[in-house]
Amino acid sequence: MKSSETAAPSHSETHGIFEDHPGLNPSSERIVELQCAIREKFEALTQDPERAQIMAEASHGESNNIPFMESIVNDLTQNGVSGEAFREALNLVGQAAASPLEQFSILPLIPMNIGNLYFSFTNPSLFMLLTLSLVLLLVHFVTKNGGGNPVPNAWQSLVEFIHDFVPNPVNEQIGGLSGNVKQKFFPRISVTFTFSLFRNPQGMIPYSFTVTSHFLITLGLSFSIFIGITIVGFQRNGLHFLSFSLPAGVPLPLAPFLVLLELIPHCFRALSSGIRLFANMMAGHSSVKILSGFAWTMLCMNDLLYFIGDPGPFFIVLALTGPELGVAISQAHVSTISICIYLNDATNLHQRWLFIYN
Repeated sequence: MKSSETAAPSHSETHGIFEDHPGLNPSSERIVELQCAIREKFEALTQDPERAQIMAEASHGESNNIPFMESIVNDLTQNGVSGEAFREALNLVGQAAASPLEQFSILPLIPMNIGNLYFSFTNPSLFMLLTLSLVLLLVHFVTKNGGGNPVPNAWQSLVEFIHDFVPNPVNEQIGGLSGNVKQKFFPRISVTFTFSLFRNPQGMIPYSFTVTSHFLITLGLSFSIFIGITIVGFQRNGLHFLSFSLPAGVPLPLAPFLVLLELIPHCFRALSSGIRLFANMMAGHSSVKILSGFAWTMLCMNDLLYFIGDPGPFFIVLALTGPELGVAISQAHVSTISICIYLNDATNLHQRWLFIYN
């Protein structure tokens, strides 16, 4: 370790480091290099620059012990997220600031990268895989004996309920098509409903992960549905599908304004479903986390007054758990209804109001 009396490097020697990493201003260039290396290692493992900065600062602190910092770099390089340095940094960050948003953190379980492209297997990937496996296993065990039992048990009743539920909104919301044509949409809508029904409440299980609390995931789902519905609209109506933006009989001077007014809400459908699901999941889970953390803090305090007052927030958490579970389940139904309404608009164009009134 260099002595504290070692002269600081000249401006020309350290200008590059301090320019690339403002705010780091210790007296040793080697310490700067190690601090930067630690932060880069955490960033490569977490794929989150802000979180990596916090973990790096918690890990090395204000230490100028070069061997200690080199050991952190070596441990992160060799052991990654399973190493002692990474786990210790997680503990330090958790003790420093227990944010209710920590439950939504994406962590790489199996880091993989090619250059600057990351293909890590993360906790959202794991829980989406678990959800898919759960649904497939449930359907397999219910139908493995040729369609189930004459007197259905609870699991068979659940699968039959899901199967019988989806045709109702398909038949009610999509008009102007025969039953056989409507049933062509059934598999896609049924898969979306089933996956959402099992995936959304998953975050209520302790130590699990809420996949739909991330806007990128819900946006990918809603955007893929939007593209699919647009393709269906062109298949059913050809180029006439573009007439949805301009109803018949509109005066020519008003046409540009009506086209714009119709295009904006139509394109916003690619975002609305994702935003609704993301906002509901994140807001509800954050509220439960904040109140449960508050109740736990009061319970752990060595003060009789706090201990007596603890049942208040504790019962509030219990009261919110039921509605939050209901919101998680109802979002699957809302998404199904939205898909059916969008399909009706794409297949019937301006005739949708006629089906409503008839």
